[in-house]
Amino acid sequence: MLKGRNAVVTGSTSGIGLAIAHELAANGANVVINGFGDPAAIEKERVNIELEFDVKAHYINADLMNPQATRDFIEQSVKALGSIDILVNNAGIQHTDLIEDFPIERWDAIIALNLSAVFHGSAAALPHMKKQGWGRIINIASAHGLVASATKSAYVAAKHGVVGLTKVTALENAGNGVTCNAICPGWVRTALVEKQIEALAQKNGIDIDAAAKELLAEKQPSLQFVTPKQLGGAAVFLASEAADQMTGTTLSLDGGWTAR
Repeated sequence: MLKGRNAVVTGSTSGIGLAIAHELAANGANVVINGFGDPAAIEKERVNIELEFDVKAHYINADLMNPQATRDFIEQSVKALGSIDILVNNAGIQHTDLIEDFPIERWDAIIALNLSAVFHGSAAALPHMKKQGWGRIINIASAHGLVASATKSAYVAAKHGVVGLTKVTALENAGNGVTCNAICPGWVRTALVEKQIEALAQKNGIDIDAAAKELLAEKQPSLQFVTPKQLGGAAVFLASEAADQMTGTTLSLDGGWTAR
């Protein structure tokens, strides 16, 4: 479906981002993966993508909290791949606290990576996409880009910002072959969510399985976690011809969370 396309996925050395990179590669796209981690493990993932899917895979790291480094990362990716057709802005971090107790440095870091990096990456990619008359920007927002939860002020603010930025990007590029959409996952059992499950288990004196069920029951009516592979499938759809006229939208994969 995406044979010959070139994709960049931020925050893709593990979890959701890696699953999205896999699904794009499985559909024929060459990929740049990005993020932190053990160099040997990252290289193994890169090689596995090339061998399993018969595509080109590059690893390029960058400090995406730095605006110029983010823009330079896109240019390095274009140089490595030859073009940029698909940009998946996925990198993110989390911290929970009451607003009055929220550490200033954590607020700044979350806004920088979860929101500002989306802006700078998109700004750097758009001239390339517009020149070639085709492009897909896919922003990984969150159910928290549509609704709020207590103690998550920075994350909710950033993800709401991503949804708004998605709409503006779509409007500015309507009709020129470049689309921009946001995927809004509910609970996905990533390392970030695992920490929340562990904290809930400790707080309530219950085991991990019971804590996971309690977490789901609070927000997600399906009582099932969204899988990274499902999110990868959604990204493939948004990059496909079937989504040519889908732009400025939010695609919720949240087990009914935001239907309440």
